[in-house]
Amino acid sequence: MTHRRARGRWLLAGALLVAACGGSDAGSAAPVGGTDRLPTTATSTPTTTTSATSTTSTSTTTPATTAAEAPTQAIGCGAPPPRAAPDPGRPRYRAAIGLDPDRAAVALTEQVTFTPDVAVDELVFRLWANAPRLRQVGTGIVVTSVSGPQVASWSVSDPTTLRVELRQSVSAGSSITVDLAALLNVAGPVRDRVSRSGGSMRLGSVLPILAWEPGQGWAREPATSAFAESVMSPTADFVVDVGVPSGVEVLATGVEVSPGRWEATAVRDFALTAGRFRRAAVTLELPDPVVVTVAVHDTVGESPDAYLSRIVEDLQLTARTFGPYPWPSFSMAVTPDLRGGIEFPSHVMQGPGSSGRTTPHEVAHQWFYGLVGNHQGRDPWMDEGVATYVEGRLEGTLDSMPAEAIPAAGQGRAGEPMTYWESRQDAYYRSVYVQTAVGLAALGPDELVDCALAHYLARHAHRIATPRDLLDSLAPFFPDVEAQLAPYGIGAP
Repeated sequence: MTHRRARGRWLLAGALLVAACGGSDAGSAAPVGGTDRLPTTATSTPTTTTSATSTTSTSTTTPATTAAEAPTQAIGCGAPPPRAAPDPGRPRYRAAIGLDPDRAAVALTEQVTFTPDVAVDELVFRLWANAPRLRQVGTGIVVTSVSGPQVASWSVSDPTTLRVELRQSVSAGSSITVDLAALLNVAGPVRDRVSRSGGSMRLGSVLPILAWEPGQGWAREPATSAFAESVMSPTADFVVDVGVPSGVEVLATGVEVSPGRWEATAVRDFALTAGRFRRAAVTLELPDPVVVTVAVHDTVGESPDAYLSRIVEDLQLTARTFGPYPWPSFSMAVTPDLRGGIEFPSHVMQGPGSSGRTTPHEVAHQWFYGLVGNHQGRDPWMDEGVATYVEGRLEGTLDSMPAEAIPAAGQGRAGEPMTYWESRQDAYYRSVYVQTAVGLAALGPDELVDCALAHYLARHAHRIATPRDLLDSLAPFFPDVEAQLAPYGIGAP
């Protein structure tokens, strides 16, 4: 997720870093490069033609394909190991969502098959559509039924936690299948992942989702009222049937394999955006073919092309540095009543005027959150701080980040959980995003930090990584990493 404040062009001398998840970065479509910027490679420029109807204008882009190189190897770093494969026993979700962007009610059904790696006597689903920011405007989800041969009872223990008691303990390696139904009320516009405005609808994290940390158990940390996440979910497969009125378009996590049916493999969450859009698309090789689509809602007076060109560059550079993009699609939907962006695997939600620095931050999250996961409630620095470091590399702004003053409440506390930041939200961005990025950049040469992070990502892809995992991955390249990061408040038990 990106926190945004208004910004102009970025100059390495005298510019202050501004946030990446809320606000506007209009007028900043192109960054000013610096010595700390990732090296670029030549690419072909996509060409687009536009055909318009009374409700939708669609840009058809002549595919320009560019192969992503192997991760950049710093001297003394070496090639990363083969990327870890997804857990073959990962959860499987089969869901249906019926919606109309002009109506508040959304119907949800879901079947999930879960195979725990330790014995369980209950299941815990998180209901993130009941998070505090959403409930304040009247948005929320109500579970109406939970059933299955192993279900004994169920209850909503707090607004964001659904507990399903099992008839008996289920051993590691055995599968459980549960069916759920729910009604979602999307009350209206709100600067968050579940919103309805001007004929558009954002539905992010609305499916009840298993909060399982493999090898550890259920994550029950409270939701946050900040423009942030407390989410932790394992890699899973989704098949989701989306029903919408005629003329309404959908962009979502994964690939639309048939009309209204979306499939996503090895992703942590599912999100969609619905409305009427102007589109632009291109196919890249990263190194496998990836269809990249940008859709700007018809109430937003912007062209999708500026977003598309920025995404193309950022995807190519990030894949070249940290390894292949992991899915066959990437989509971005630009809708009203949102500042900055919100990341989901292979789908990003952004607000108007966010084609500048918001975009590289959300692209970075496809690797750091989407591919290598972490407990966002417990360790928000691991995705937001690392994504901000990558954003700085893409933008050439790492050298300017130390000029950003860290609030007293956050100095030396980058590693605190969301429960700490709940009452210190004004300090959250600089303390977690910026402070972590500054700490990583201070470890040593940028290229060596990049390569160390590529090793970390390869080893822990499709996993829930811990601070210890990240520090241990950095240690071979920076033997004093724990002492170096300790002044920033970054460490591990």
